[in-house]
Amino acid sequence: MNVIKWFDNLLIKFEKLVLSWAIIIIAVMTFGNVIYRQITDRSWGFAQEVSEIAIIMATFFGISYAARYGRHISMSAFFDMAPKRVKKFLSIFNPLVTALILFTLCYFAYEYMMHPLNQVRTTSAMEIPYWIMLMPIVIGFFLGGIQFLRNMWVNITNEEVYLAQEKKDYDEQ
Repeated sequence: MNVIKWFDNLLIKFEKLVLSWAIIIIAVMTFGNVIYRQITDRSWGFAQEVSEIAIIMATFFGISYAARYGRHISMSAFFDMAPKRVKKFLSIFNPLVTALILFTLCYFAYEYMMHPLNQVRTTSAMEIPYWIMLMPIVIGFFLGGIQFLRNMWVNITNEEVYLAQEKKDYDEQ
């Protein structure tokens, strides 16, 4: 169990690092390219590709991070009005369905990434293999699915209703 906790803590640090740097890179590339273009009437050829990779990483690694802390978008009107037994059922059923969807999307993203055309295709400016740009999508869907399974498990093993691993239902906080 300690190995799992250690790996989970390492994963938390990695997710925070990736998300932080992705946002910083997006800001620097966008702002820097605008300033450079205003001064020289030319753009950085690599700015779009670097920003695109950073946006992909922030978006898809953000799935796991949001699920871990219960910061994902939720349509909670029905959930909020429901009695505790219904909330408990939904807090187990919804993460399960979401995890299955994310694992399915992970599979399709992996198949797309491994498609022969994507194995030889490169980006235009930096000539990065295209599959490298797609890899964060696969990893993000997979990690997101794991987090939603964890959320489901927390609700199975605890009497209270949890929105995430450590975040209880709004009524129980």
